[in-house]
Amino acid sequence: MFKIRKAKDEEPTAPGQGKIKKRSRVPGVMVTQYVEEIPDGMNTPDFTRKPISLTIQEGKIAIFKAIVVGKPTPTVSWMRNNGEIDEERYKIVFDASTGEHQLQMPDVSPDQADTYKCFARNEYGKAVVTTTLNIIEVGYKKSKAIVELNTFVFFLRVGIEPKEEEKKEIDEKFWELLLSADKKDYERICAQYNITDFRGMLKKLNEKKVEREKEQERVVERLCNLKPIELRDDGAAEFELEMSLKDSSSKIFLYKDGVMVPFDADVEVKHGLKQVGKKFVFSINGVNPEDAGLYQVEVDGVKIFSTDLKLPTADFLVKIQDVTAEEREDAVFECLISQPLKKISWMGKNVSLEQGDKYDILVSEDMLIHTLVVKDCMPLDKGIYAAVAGLKSCNAWLIVEADKDPNSAGKKKAQTFSLMLPETKDCNFETPPSFSVPLKMRNSPESYECYMSCAVTGNPRPHVTWYRNNVSLNTNTNYYITNTCGVCSMVILKVGSKDSGDYSVIAENTLGRVECSTKLVVKGKYIYIYIYISTVF
Repeated sequence: MFKIRKAKDEEPTAPGQGKIKKRSRVPGVMVTQYVEEIPDGMNTPDFTRKPISLTIQEGKIAIFKAIVVGKPTPTVSWMRNNGEIDEERYKIVFDASTGEHQLQMPDVSPDQADTYKCFARNEYGKAVVTTTLNIIEVGYKKSKAIVELNTFVFFLRVGIEPKEEEKKEIDEKFWELLLSADKKDYERICAQYNITDFRGMLKKLNEKKVEREKEQERVVERLCNLKPIELRDDGAAEFELEMSLKDSSSKIFLYKDGVMVPFDADVEVKHGLKQVGKKFVFSINGVNPEDAGLYQVEVDGVKIFSTDLKLPTADFLVKIQDVTAEEREDAVFECLISQPLKKISWMGKNVSLEQGDKYDILVSEDMLIHTLVVKDCMPLDKGIYAAVAGLKSCNAWLIVEADKDPNSAGKKKAQTFSLMLPETKDCNFETPPSFSVPLKMRNSPESYECYMSCAVTGNPRPHVTWYRNNVSLNTNTNYYITNTCGVCSMVILKVGSKDSGDYSVIAENTLGRVECSTKLVVKGKYIYIYIYISTVF
């Protein structure tokens, strides 16, 4: 029993009827009773299963499901906040075998993202519940650089020269990266620096390569196997190359953003160098946001190799909170970030803090949870403390209360922990799963690392399963999957064409099930055709 209602329909109430609010058995459901007394054997409508919020990829099917009870049997209707529910784009279905009332939306589009309501009514009252539909747009929006690239290849095929663009100054860093890059990375670097004059770029690049090779011939006999900088699982980064020096006594220098940095063969220092035969491996240990930049290797003043270290932009999913500690106790600040980082910066009263006798700086195995412990608090330690991850930061107060026990003066207190709970109320904290941060569209070059993440909430804690093209990945060792405090992450260490496809995350608990999906597009094949044509030209 159902009907279609328009979004702006008002709830009808019979003349003389009162309205009595009642508690539902399901959180989030509002029940209204029309009459003061209900005859024996009759009752107002209610939901035993309410429709849960959905996050769905554009073009897929979205289904809200609800199960209602009440006597006489309630009539079920649906409405949306901004717009109408029409029969062309929506299907309202009742499944007699399961008792489910469904609102189906085949081939959803972004304009259907909205707040929806489900009503259940009979002559004694009504029950209403609200849910939301979020749409992930997946339209393939090519950057200007990629569009120009395709246009340029077309012009080459038909023998027409593209219109020459206005001359503009190009960052020298762009040329340094191209001179050391593999041809398959040209497209990515050009898009990064908004370079669209590919004919001019290739011409100038070839000129610079000739000049650079002549310079390198003075100090190097052979140079090959240049591998750009990459982050390792242990929080370090490294890049490597193979070269034969003409003079074994030649000096090797390492620069970051034009400033020389010291390095040592001891891998425990910040910047290290290991040499095995003709292979040189440069490492950066304990990578933090300040380590991002352009790294260059020089031999006797001649530039040999350039590579750019970029770190993922992290945000705080859980920020540090104010802490109150008694004198001689330890205080703990803790935060959760959205991207794995080996280390973040901690500040206390505008001074950088380091691991030592006064502070413990800790990080979880997945490098998402970061902790600062202020040991043996004294009145001088009170103030504002901050956690800094790249451009993002959060801060909180440390309040140190004076020790009122004269017997414990000068002695460190045994560490105690207490949990302050709000006043107990008669309520149900169970909630169905929902995505507070959905998956995002991903484009990744071949052989690079790809990172996907989303955030899930729900009580009881939802069980999370990853899928690619509807095949479970939870037991696939090619994918590194973690779930920490509701932040669900998956890392593909070396992306290949076989990794392209539709990825989805399904979270479910006893109260419901929610799905979030995206598409991974692996780039790299088309650029080979472009480079081949260009070099022939």
